[in-house]
Amino acid sequence: MNKAVFLDRDGVINYDPDRYTYLLEEFVINDGVITSLKKLYNEGYLLIVITNQGGIAKKLYTKEDVEKIHQFLISELKKEGISLTAIYYCPHHGDIENCICRKPSPLLIQKAIACYNIDPNKSYMIGDKMRDVEAAESAGIKGIKVGVNENIEEYVNEILK
Repeated sequence: MNKAVFLDRDGVINYDPDRYTYLLEEFVINDGVITSLKKLYNEGYLLIVITNQGGIAKKLYTKEDVEKIHQFLISELKKEGISLTAIYYCPHHGDIENCICRKPSPLLIQKAIACYNIDPNKSYMIGDKMRDVEAAESAGIKGIKVGVNENIEEYVNEILK
């Protein structure tokens, strides 16, 4: 079975300005993310992004906007020798519609666990909201809450101990 680190996107991987991030020119990878993901990748962890993108349901931006940012992220990480296993996102928002995939639902994490033969006991979720931790724990993996836009290096070093 594989081990994985799941990561929230906005506020963990990239700078969260406290509003929806959907323009490529506003997408800035946070300090420590490249170094941290490189360490995890080199130690054999699958890297999977799990993100709520409710602005799609609110019609603030499109799935194409989200995909453009994700393609940019994938290419930036590839330049550093890092490969993301997958990116899962929920396009829904509770104010607009009900869904079963929006965090704190564990559904997207569970889907990845099944799809990539992941051992929950050897896996982690790094998120900046309690809903990230709740989703992780509901899926049977350890949730780690970090501050919004915090450098995640110390948490990754703890995972790797």
